[in-house]
Amino acid sequence: MTCAIHARRYGQWRHLGLTLATAAVVALAGCEDKNTFVAPPPPKVDVATPVQRPVTRYVEATGNTAPIKSVDLVARVQGFLQSQDYQDGTFVKQGTQLFTIEPETYKLKLDQAQAAEAGAQASLKQAEADFRRQSELVQRQAVSQATLDTSTSTRDNAQASLQQAQANTRIAEVNYGYTKVSAPFDGIVNAHMVSIGELVGVSSPTQLATIVAMDPIYVNFTVNEQDVLRIRAEAARRGLTAPDLKQFPIEIGLQTETGYPHEGHLDYVAPTLNSSTGTLAVRGLVPNDKRVLLPGYFVRVRVPFTQEKDALLVPDTALGSDQGGRYLLVVGADNIVEQRKVQIGPVDNGLRVIEGGLKPDDRVVIAGLLRVIPGQKIDPQVTKMDQPQASK
Repeated sequence: MTCAIHARRYGQWRHLGLTLATAAVVALAGCEDKNTFVAPPPPKVDVATPVQRPVTRYVEATGNTAPIKSVDLVARVQGFLQSQDYQDGTFVKQGTQLFTIEPETYKLKLDQAQAAEAGAQASLKQAEADFRRQSELVQRQAVSQATLDTSTSTRDNAQASLQQAQANTRIAEVNYGYTKVSAPFDGIVNAHMVSIGELVGVSSPTQLATIVAMDPIYVNFTVNEQDVLRIRAEAARRGLTAPDLKQFPIEIGLQTETGYPHEGHLDYVAPTLNSSTGTLAVRGLVPNDKRVLLPGYFVRVRVPFTQEKDALLVPDTALGSDQGGRYLLVVGADNIVEQRKVQIGPVDNGLRVIEGGLKPDDRVVIAGLLRVIPGQKIDPQVTKMDQPQASK
C-alpha cells in the first residue's frame, strides 16, 4: 500500500513538472515575439520654402563723425584779455562776440590814423589848387615851366601821402577789429584756454578757444575694393556718372541705436584707392540740427546701391557650416534630406539673403536640425517661414 501511495505522488509531481515546463516554453515564445525589431518612424521635421521678396542691397561699413568746420580762435593783436563774452560749451550764432582784448590802445591808433588821413586830404586839396593855378599861369606865360613841374610833383606827393594815410587807417581799423573776437560761423565754443587779465598775442597768436560747427556733420568711412567694383558696375548699368554718385543716400546709426535712423547723402568719393589697404575713402554729409551726433562718434554706415526684386531669404538658424562653407538642409521629392552648399548675402530684417544654391520651391529644414542628418528620410511638416517686415 505504501508503494501505491508513493507511485501516485510521483505521478502528480511528474504532471506538475510537465505543466510548468510547458508554461515556460510558452512564456519564452511570447518573449521572443515581443523582442522582434521594429524600425522607428521617420522623425517629424519642420520645413518651409524660402521667403521671396524685394531686398535692397547695401554697402555696409563703419566710420566716424567729424565736424565740417572746426576753427581755433586766436588773439591776433597784443594786449590784455579784457572779457570773455560767452559761457563755455554753449551754442553761438555767427558774429557773436566771444572775447575782448584791450581795445583802448587800438582805438587811439585808429583815431591817430584817421587824423593823419584828414591832414593828407587837406594837403592834397591845397596841392591840387596850386597845380591848377600854375597851369593857368603857364598858359599865359606868366610863370616858367619849371614852376609848373614843381607844382605837379607836390600834387603827386600829396596824392601818395593820402593813399598811405588811408592804408594806415585801414590797418588801424583791422587791428581795432581784432580786439573783438567773434564767432566765424554757427557752432559750439569749447572751454576758454586763457584767463581774463592775461597778456595774449605777445610773440605769436594765442589760442583762446575752439569753435566747432555741428550741423550738418561729416561721416568718414572706407569701402573695400570688392564693393567699389560692385558699385561701379551698378552705376554703369544704370548710366550714372561720378557726380550722380554723390546723390546716393546714406544711412547711419550709433552703437546704442536700432537700425539706421539718421539719413544724409554722399558728399565726397576719393579719386584713387589706397594701395596699402585696398580701400576707397568716402565721406557722407548728414543733417544734425538736434546735435544728436557729436564729432568723433563711432557709427554704423550703409549705402543702398541696388534693389533685387525676388531675393530668397531664410532664417539664420537654418544655416549650418563646415569646412566647405555654409549649407542648408533641403528635403527632396522622396523626403530624403540633402546637404546643399549655398552662397549667403546680408541679413535683411531678420532673414538671411541666399545669393546662390537655393531655388524658390526648395523645402528647407528650419527646425529640428539636430535630429536630421543628410541622406535620412524624414516626415516633413510643412510650415510657413516667419517673415518680418520687408525693408523700405
